[in-house]
Amino acid sequence: MVTIRRAELKDNLVALLPVKDQNQIAAQQEATWLADTAYKAAAGIARLNDSHFPGWAGNALINARLQDRGLCWQYQHDMYRELRRRPLSYFRIGCCVRDKGKPSEHNCVYLAAKDAVWPEVWVLDAWMWNGRLKVDYGCQLNASRWEDLPEVCRIQSIYYCEGHQWPMEHWSVLRGPDGDYEGYWLPEMRRSSQYRRMYNNIEEGKKEHPGRLTNY
Repeated sequence: MVTIRRAELKDNLVALLPVKDQNQIAAQQEATWLADTAYKAAAGIARLNDSHFPGWAGNALINARLQDRGLCWQYQHDMYRELRRRPLSYFRIGCCVRDKGKPSEHNCVYLAAKDAVWPEVWVLDAWMWNGRLKVDYGCQLNASRWEDLPEVCRIQSIYYCEGHQWPMEHWSVLRGPDGDYEGYWLPEMRRSSQYRRMYNNIEEGKKEHPGRLTNY
């Protein structure tokens, strides 16, 4: 079933491209890589977050300090990280939000043709079903509730440039000892439980994949 959904996403991505590009082998390969990576990443992100409940149920545990990770914006950052592993020629990665600033705020990433504008996109949500990727067509979402978030991409691209080699276990933003969220590189973050968990995850990943770059 996942194989079918990957193929559907690949075909839907290709359909976003200008007609002249849709039959290009390189464009087809890029769409295939994005679709495969998105589905694999969604499952891997949920595993590393150690999330056992989907969506809002998981948020309740985090807000109660019973779990460190699993908020929608964390899934957004993590998915952005995974999709930035390859320089893209035909597509671009974006970030978007529903109900910004409200209790129902929800953050996702999206994929679009290189020169397309919001909402001619496919929205990828790994959070809602806790690792089972949910895909929505941006043009069918409620335009009054959803908006593009280029500022999030600008910030995350500082951590994760195109073609980066950060491991999946790396998190750009951590919750510090005082409960606030900050960039992983700040000295105070190294005293946080999340940093220790990230460090241990990366070390375990190195054992599974010897020689992998781990420049944390």
